[in-house]
Amino acid sequence: MRKLTRNDLCWCGSGKKYKKCHMESDLLSGAPSGRKIKLPRGVNVKTAVEIEGLKKSGILTRDILDMVGSRIGEGVSTEEINTWVHEHTIKNGAIPAPLNYNGFPKSVCTSINDVICHGIPDKSEILKNGDIINVDVTCILDGYFADASRMYIIGKADKTAQKLVSVTKECLYLAIDQVKPYNDFGVIGQVIEKHALENGFSVVRDYGGHGIGKKFHEEPHVHHYDVGFRGIPMVPGMVFTIEPMINSGRYESKLLGDNWTAVTADGSLSAQWEHTLCVTEKGCEIITE
Repeated sequence: MRKLTRNDLCWCGSGKKYKKCHMESDLLSGAPSGRKIKLPRGVNVKTAVEIEGLKKSGILTRDILDMVGSRIGEGVSTEEINTWVHEHTIKNGAIPAPLNYNGFPKSVCTSINDVICHGIPDKSEILKNGDIINVDVTCILDGYFADASRMYIIGKADKTAQKLVSVTKECLYLAIDQVKPYNDFGVIGQVIEKHALENGFSVVRDYGGHGIGKKFHEEPHVHHYDVGFRGIPMVPGMVFTIEPMINSGRYESKLLGDNWTAVTADGSLSAQWEHTLCVTEKGCEIITE
């Protein structure tokens, strides 16, 4: 592969000369000097302006999850959570991304116990003591998407549920620790699956993280289980989600009749934590924290 010279256009697509863009950071990071990086089709590097827009959306997403955490509890319906998220999003000049996305009928996903992801809020679904629930929020603010989710334990859950929620969060942050310039995307799934298996859990394979920006879902797909070396490097300016879904039983999932709600095939518990991240020159920034 041809080496870039100082006056070539930078590999990131900024339109700037290499010497005015990533040449210095490539040298500092230890990347091969002048390496021309070819990203897969659909993978794009965000501009500084786009990253600032994504950060603002990320702050709102974080604040909405904080708000949910301050109100959620036993006796609350998932429809109430949907109302809170919808109203808070609109009040702050944003749009709830899930609403009407490919026909999804609500403004947030609420996934309880054996629901892996994409649970649909319902007024008849009431939280009770011992439940674990994932609340998945995505905002569109000024055209920029930010996506994050958290687990909430209702009252006192059993030891398996508590451990699952804790280990899943650990899986997320172990993966985030691997996000740095020129690391291969394959390491994300490797560290997640290793930690999950060491704790007696499994990793869902049917769903993963994704690039994000002015679209809800962009390339690359982010595997949460070990698929080996992918040949896709993380480069400064990439923005994507990591959102491991970890099961207390087997990893298989099945889709319910609403064509959205994914549940564990064996009825075991499932947990998920998610952040949106931006690769920086020295590592990464969590824009939804």
